Amino acid sequence: MTTPVTARDRAKAERSDALLHEAALLFSERGYNGVSLEDIGAAVGVSGPAVYRHFAGKQALLGAVLVKVSDDLVAGGTAVAETQESEEGRMLALIRFHVEFALTHAEVIRVQDREVVHLSPGDRSEVRRLQRAYIELWMRALEPLQPADADELRLRVQACFGLINSTPHSTRAAVRRHAATADVLAAMAYAALRAVI
Repeated sequence: MTTPVTARDRAKAERSDALLHEAALLFSERGYNGVSLEDIGAAVGVSGPAVYRHFAGKQALLGAVLVKVSDDLVAGGTAVAETQESEEGRMLALIRFHVEFALTHAEVIRVQDREVVHLSPGDRSEVRRLQRAYIELWMRALEPLQPADADELRLRVQACFGLINSTPHSTRAAVRRHAATADVLAAMAYAALRAVI
């Protein structure tokens, strides 16, 4: 994404980001069908029709939210993995990254889990492509530590995601903010990935 160059470009980018943020919160709280464009616009101080200056409609907004979160996970996970020299350090860094993401973006995790069905075919395809890339990143990190075939590696990684991603559904915000929560989740995730059969 290019950096906005004028004050007007910056303001438009900031409004788009605000719309994405509020859309994620509202979709998380009320579900896709329980939110209107007017609700999203009102949350950032604009009319419903003004949202169309940024997004083609509610479905496009949902797509932008979920494509962005998927892209952020791939980009962030790749950056984190590349900073680590040891195989175990790489795996632990990926776990920490995902745990922190799930704890600080609980609303987006909930939307991703529940609202994919409402995506346009193009956005659904892009989200799935990015999700596969993220899973494969983790599989490559896990394989040297837990040699197994691709099916087992994928199963371990997806089970680990299930463990971490369940937290936004099963805990209160205060628990998610508690310092020990990230440590507990990271330790459990590592143990799940390395479980001996």
